[in-house]
Amino acid sequence: MFDYRRTHTCGELRSSHIGKIVTLSGWIHRRRDHGGIIFIDLRDRFGLTQLVFDPKTISEELFDQASRLRSEWVISVKGQVIARTEKMINPKLPTGELEIYVKELEILSSSKTPPFSICDEDIEVNEELRLKYRYLDIRRGLVAHNLLLRHQLMLTTRNFMSEQGFVEISTPILGKSTPEGARDYLVPSRIYPGNFYALPQSPQIFKQLLMISGMDRYFQIAPCFRDEDLRSDRQPEFTQIDLEMSFGKPEDIMSIIEELMTKIIQIVSPNTSSISFPKMSYKDCLESYGTDHPDLRFKMPLVRLDDIIEQSEFTVLREQLAQKGCIKAVLVKNGAELSRREIETYTQFVSLFGVSGLAWMKCQSESLSSNITKFFSSELLTDLKNRMQCEIGDLILIAGGEEARINQGLDHLRRKIAKERNLIDPSNMHFAWVTDFPLLRWNTDERRIESEHHPFTSPHSEDLEILNTDPLKVRALTYDLVLNGYEIGGGSQRIHNSELQNKIFEILHLSKNVIQEKFGFFVEALEYGAPPHLGFAFGLDRILMILAKTENIRDVIAFPKTQKASDLMIQTPAKVEKKQLNDLKVQIEPIEIIWT
Repeated sequence: MFDYRRTHTCGELRSSHIGKIVTLSGWIHRRRDHGGIIFIDLRDRFGLTQLVFDPKTISEELFDQASRLRSEWVISVKGQVIARTEKMINPKLPTGELEIYVKELEILSSSKTPPFSICDEDIEVNEELRLKYRYLDIRRGLVAHNLLLRHQLMLTTRNFMSEQGFVEISTPILGKSTPEGARDYLVPSRIYPGNFYALPQSPQIFKQLLMISGMDRYFQIAPCFRDEDLRSDRQPEFTQIDLEMSFGKPEDIMSIIEELMTKIIQIVSPNTSSISFPKMSYKDCLESYGTDHPDLRFKMPLVRLDDIIEQSEFTVLREQLAQKGCIKAVLVKNGAELSRREIETYTQFVSLFGVSGLAWMKCQSESLSSNITKFFSSELLTDLKNRMQCEIGDLILIAGGEEARINQGLDHLRRKIAKERNLIDPSNMHFAWVTDFPLLRWNTDERRIESEHHPFTSPHSEDLEILNTDPLKVRALTYDLVLNGYEIGGGSQRIHNSELQNKIFEILHLSKNVIQEKFGFFVEALEYGAPPHLGFAFGLDRILMILAKTENIRDVIAFPKTQKASDLMIQTPAKVEKKQLNDLKVQIEPIEIIWT
């Protein structure tokens, strides 16, 4: 057995290496037998190199050994780098000008036939099968590429944050369950039976304590956990780029984040010349886009038509106004070509979000046409056309109802239309800051006030006077960063005054016992001289999902969970031995999980 340590990787060799004797090790990507000569594409994570086993130049024993090779076997070879003939050059490969004439071969391990093709990335494979054999899925290349992108992003972040004077500090994984936010993942304690740790939803309290401790600037690429319903852009365990700084204002930390994001974008698109970060208030976002994370890569804002409908005789929509609803519309450029049947599919789509229907008008000449124009005077139709900035060939879609439903329905509708009509440039990266969120919101299910973000967010100084009298109108000193219609991060100025912090707890109707039990240590820390401080947290996985141009967050995580929070590869969650449960003083009702 010869030394299988590589002299070069499978993506490294170039024409300058021609004539050299090299050792390569890797996986067999493809095997071809052409006219008695065996060709092998050898693969590692760096690339592919073609191997040649020519019976005229090697022993019969070596050729027989090569004849037994199959896909995904791991081998090591030693041979000479030879230039390919001009006709045989593969311009698609960096190593395409050369090949290795093998002189020695060692089979390091064989492989069963994989459950799906490794070498054909374009073949669609069921995601559950990919997750069950994730280690093979990574070999296919796409996920491996995303993991390398993840490494670059993390390295860029660490270098940049260090240059800015931020110190990387790890915070505890075993913490305390606190109210607010999503459900915690709980860990029972053996030493303190009946008591539980909670896995962190974020390092929020710890990073504020670091500011109180005088560390001034902290960051961490932090693992976080939330026991919540999943979707394509959410995982139960995820990674945050977490940071906190003292003696700053929102514009200071926003400037740092903009510079970091610009550096990150240039990893993927080095030729990106300029990136802008426009600012919008939460209120303006909801009014114009129906959401606090608008996709601004295309136009098509929501336009309010309450006053025009109020003056019309269109009873159906006027009744929505009488019930304290709203009327909004979107303009579909060149949408007059759509048939009634096609428009009906949009009506069915928005019904999924509780919108009862869509009215429409087409501009096929100088005037608007529809079966509802009879309910409008010519002056009102002119006003409506001007407000929508409608031109010949355009379509107006109108919806009325409870404002939250209209906003949600039309937000999803504009995104759907933009995709269908190719209004989005996939290479575009469009950021936006969303500021001045409400400090508090009303939880209709539990009939109580709760924090919009978390209870440590500072109220807007201009709204402190109404904190007692009208708390739901108080704005927070918050700032979310949106990229291509996704919220990728958020932060806020923190409360650094114990009196104000206790006041927020009272408004949230947390009893003194709960405050003491859950946050007593933190409130006490605020009494020992807390600096003004503020912070931010990026969703690392979500940023990567956007940069990798996928809509599935599992594509950028090495070993993700399914949408039901299970791991099909290691088959978890799983049962544990009764002895372990006895040690923890935990009793459970047996429920069988069948893995398929």
